[in-house]
Amino acid sequence: MLDVKRSTAEHLARLLRDHRIAVGTRRGRRALGCFRQAVLVLRWFIDNTRLCQLASDNGLSASTAYRYLNEGLTVLAAGAPDLATALERAKAAGLTHLNLDGTVIRTDRVAAPGPNGADLWWSGKHKHHGGNVQVISTPDGWPIWISRVHPGREHDTTCARHHGLIDALNRIAAELDIPTLVDLGYENAGDGFRHLHKKPAGGELTEVQQTYNKVIRGIHGVCERANSLLKTTFKALRRWPCSSAIHL
Repeated sequence: MLDVKRSTAEHLARLLRDHRIAVGTRRGRRALGCFRQAVLVLRWFIDNTRLCQLASDNGLSASTAYRYLNEGLTVLAAGAPDLATALERAKAAGLTHLNLDGTVIRTDRVAAPGPNGADLWWSGKHKHHGGNVQVISTPDGWPIWISRVHPGREHDTTCARHHGLIDALNRIAAELDIPTLVDLGYENAGDGFRHLHKKPAGGELTEVQQTYNKVIRGIHGVCERANSLLKTTFKALRRWPCSSAIHL
């Protein structure tokens, strides 16, 4: 039993069916039908079921189970809105502001040397290996856009710039007066971002700055719901088994 509506599995099955038609898969050439493949993918996402277990339960080889999972991830990713579409929808919805926050998903991928010999996937902030994911959410903390994974050693601002978020969010703030609330990890990202005032070295914040920080904390704190929803709903995102066969 999966904690998901049957309609969700049916929706993914339709996506898989359309994909098979597009690539010219002939009838009877697959070990699993589209619905059973959809359930396999959802079991991995929601329960973080091991691939060897999924293969055994469905009478598949391990390599076929990996291939079916990757195919499911591919069709889901293809249907996700790109950044421009997500921002257009935010504009149409008349949102007062957006939230941006990064989260690091744990991973066992450790054999990728980075600059100066440092491990590319080691997060110095979190003290574990992981991949950085940038999440844009609505004022109530509902995620509307999620980036591809970037190595965990990179700072949030670096990752946001890599994905084109800095320019895009500054532009929507200037043109539509929709600012983006962030934490101090995005300090100096531009005028379109709102973050806390940092306490000066050897000094104190003014009363106005302290009040501003309280307001920002209260409003932006809701964005933590977006990251929590992703990791609570999908157990697979609590720790990413980043083998060479799977890429997020």
